[in-house]
Amino acid sequence: MTLSPRLPFFVYGTLRPGEPNHDHFLRGRVRAEEPARMEGAVLYDGPGYPYVVEEVGGGGVVYGDLVTARPEEYGALLTALDLLEEYAPGDARNLYERVAREVLRDVDGTAVRAWVYVAAPAVAARLRARGPVIESGDWGRR
Repeated sequence: MTLSPRLPFFVYGTLRPGEPNHDHFLRGRVRAEEPARMEGAVLYDGPGYPYVVEEVGGGGVVYGDLVTARPEEYGALLTALDLLEEYAPGDARNLYERVAREVLRDVDGTAVRAWVYVAAPAVAARLRARGPVIESGDWGRR
């Protein structure tokens, strides 16, 4: 079994402050949250929740927050977020894939490698074909 690196998480939808899953999953488990953005991606309004779709060479930007887990909570938080996103490594039924990507801190533009739950390939293809785009790239401003 390969262990996952302990990266921060880039959250862009229901896990952001003020959204329904923030307090339930993140309260007491994080040591820092800060505004960030992911470039080269588009945000889609899925049924009830958002999806990030990566666009190679694309100019889109998705806004969210960079969440750093408390070290003693990392494993439990990773497990909880994988369950929330119904992500299982290698499962063809995944709606999301957890991938390590570069995001930028809003405060200074510093690049940080973080876990991001992006649309799985089949979901991304459907969204590109006919999904509603959130033009602002910000779930909170949809």
